[in-house]
Amino acid sequence: MSYFPSFIRHCCFLLFFTSSAFSQQKPNIVMILVDDMGWGEVGIYGSHYCQTPHLDNLAKQGMRFTNFYANSTVCSPTRAALMTGRYPDLVGVPGVIRGNVENSWGYFSPKAVTLPQVLKTAGYRTAMVGKWHLGLEPENHPNRHGFTHFHGFLEDMMDDYYTHLREGKNWMRLNGQVIDPSGHATDLFTQWAIEYLNTQKKNPQPFFLYLAYNAPHFPVQPPREWLEKVKKRNPNLSEKRAKLTALIEHLDESIGKVMEALRQNGQADNTLIVFSSDNGGLLSDEADNGIWKGGKQTMYEGGIRVPTIAVWKNKIIPGTKTDFRALTMDLFPTFCEAAGTKPPQAVDGHSFLSLLLGQPQTALNRTAFWVRREGGAYGGQEYYAVREGNWKILQNTPFEPFQLFDMAKDSLETTDVSIAQKAIYEALGKKLRKHIQKAGAVNWQK
Repeated sequence: MSYFPSFIRHCCFLLFFTSSAFSQQKPNIVMILVDDMGWGEVGIYGSHYCQTPHLDNLAKQGMRFTNFYANSTVCSPTRAALMTGRYPDLVGVPGVIRGNVENSWGYFSPKAVTLPQVLKTAGYRTAMVGKWHLGLEPENHPNRHGFTHFHGFLEDMMDDYYTHLREGKNWMRLNGQVIDPSGHATDLFTQWAIEYLNTQKKNPQPFFLYLAYNAPHFPVQPPREWLEKVKKRNPNLSEKRAKLTALIEHLDESIGKVMEALRQNGQADNTLIVFSSDNGGLLSDEADNGIWKGGKQTMYEGGIRVPTIAVWKNKIIPGTKTDFRALTMDLFPTFCEAAGTKPPQAVDGHSFLSLLLGQPQTALNRTAFWVRREGGAYGGQEYYAVREGNWKILQNTPFEPFQLFDMAKDSLETTDVSIAQKAIYEALGKKLRKHIQKAGAVNWQK
């Protein structure tokens, strides 16, 4: 199947951007990853609660994905997939990495080739602002994985958006330096991202900025004035839902400030910007995952299908929408191709740059795998999902049988057809076993 959005009305637009024009200058790349934002939390995706004018404006300027998937139901694995272009369990991150070693379920391989390392060889300056969540060991510091500049938070989550502590410890860093800044984490990360952009505005060398917000991950702690504004606008919201709405709207304004800095610096004209989330929204926080079943921690669509937007002025046609199916790990080779370089041969992701440029893009007819390992009620074991074409098997704990869904007829995952379609069920299970064997050779503990 070929994905070619209805671009006929834009023929003149496309003719202007020939391959020779494309190759004139390498683009800056800005990757914005938010934490636990459900598919239905963005206005243009049909949000029932949130007003997100800045994200909506991004979508109007570029391409909105309706079929984009995070590589896992939780944070660390998806981040590992973004950084390496690989399935997370193949780089040692099947689950959440935590400072508490008794409850840590991954060790990011120091041998993994990362996106900033590859972009560096292509002449890029590399920076990360925000939440790292891929290890606290010296060998797993962002500076050791290709980021020349790191200004952010190393741990998994903050216990408080203002103190920035995790279990009483300070994990805020400026490169290797311990820092103790004041302010809401979202505001700090926005300020630091803008500061970095300002330092680069007169530098002809392209940059890669990875901006990873903690928001809207729990604790759901919006600035007071934002909560008051939401309550005044909609007094019928529950306290939980009002807080989550306020935290997301505050985040949206922050992203708008970063976009404005790009414009003021003259950087927006040649910057590829991608916005996405690391997994779906948490149902216990009353998150909105749109029409999709489930949420964060589940392998249902609500846990892994995420809002994703791509913008590149004069390259991506404004106001377009695609149902092309892609995963977080596909961004690695896509960014590499946009930068005029090649990813490592071992990557599992596939570039969809052609789609972004308005050219025919063949569907990625692959077998895709999702994994999460966790402690507690999960017993330190893994559970999985597999998607091939319109068929999807999944489990939501390691202790339940797999369900099979025909996503062409049942995208809301209401009817398990594993008995009626036994041959397909068994074929997907066999492919999963091979993936598990492959991942079993990778150490996920230090």
